[in-house]
Amino acid sequence: MKIRDFGVEIWMNRYETQCEWNLAETCVESLTVDELLKMAGKTDSILGELLPMKLTYGAIEGSERLRRLVAGLYEKQEPGNVTITHGAIGANALVYETLVEPGDRVISVLPTYQQHYSIPESYGADVQILKLREENGFLPDLEELRQLATPGTKLIAINNPNNPTGSLMDRAFLEAIVDIARDCGAWVLCDEVYRGIDQAGDGSTASLADLYERGISTGSMSKAYSLAGLRLGWVVAPRELIHAVSVHRDYNTISVGMLDDHFAAIALENRDKILARNQAITRTNLAILSDWVDAEPLISWTKPKSGTTALLKYDLPMSSEAFCVRLLEETGVMLTPGSAMDMEGYLRIGYANSDHVLREGLARMSRFLRERRAAAA
Repeated sequence: MKIRDFGVEIWMNRYETQCEWNLAETCVESLTVDELLKMAGKTDSILGELLPMKLTYGAIEGSERLRRLVAGLYEKQEPGNVTITHGAIGANALVYETLVEPGDRVISVLPTYQQHYSIPESYGADVQILKLREENGFLPDLEELRQLATPGTKLIAINNPNNPTGSLMDRAFLEAIVDIARDCGAWVLCDEVYRGIDQAGDGSTASLADLYERGISTGSMSKAYSLAGLRLGWVVAPRELIHAVSVHRDYNTISVGMLDDHFAAIALENRDKILARNQAITRTNLAILSDWVDAEPLISWTKPKSGTTALLKYDLPMSSEAFCVRLLEETGVMLTPGSAMDMEGYLRIGYANSDHVLREGLARMSRFLRERRAAAA
């Protein structure tokens, strides 16, 4: 099986350890173990929980405790609708491995996480790209989706909230996608890894798994829960699909780590505290970024409604990779080039790190842009 290079991951691997000011980070500022345990009131008791553990494989599909907690993030799900995976990246890969065969029609939005079109493409699927456009607020054009969703379409892949644009489909919009999928008999996979940190309301929009009998939602502890180091995610889907996914999962996962499972359960038992912290970070930092964009004549955008990233359009005669390499070399600031996401002419910025990192990174970017503007004049 041949597959395309994973643009974003290659970029991150190449430059993430070389930067001083990381504005390419996509997780809300990571929690320390100490911070998590203080939130949970377990600083003094945690060793009593961990030391008796025998480090075996543990529960194969995830502990009952953890699967119950994940199911509780949704309106209509039970532990039997959940299987635990190695991150959302593992969850998405397992869904494609389970469902997609050569010749199957798969529709994916773009931009999105590259898994959602490169993996089915590598399986020989008929991958159709639904381009998200600024004039639509980077939301799918429903008429275009309807035309692509021919009878027998196997799967429609969406990402809500969207990475990298921060666009957000509300319940009514998701229900419109469900109607299209139901008409052609397609599954819908919704990557919801940023769910819980919307810019308005309680921070969490509807989940696709709750809206459709063939709906699949994937999520993780990485982005909205600030615990990427656990490498823990999940698939939420109808039980028959969870069983089929678990058959494939036996070949590449067995189980997640017992400690990862345990700490993820602690975090989800205290999710209200974590999400309150992270909504405060993302809402404060997006306001900082918004003020910066308003003051930069070479930068424009569609302001995100959720997530941790934004897609910036820049008005300079250079490729996005050249822009990001020069920015890093001259200022120590790291962004992600749009070319790594098949979106040349744009830059992805992550704004959910500490406000100190964000403010300093933006100040350095402003100097970089002023120098380029002066040179062009």
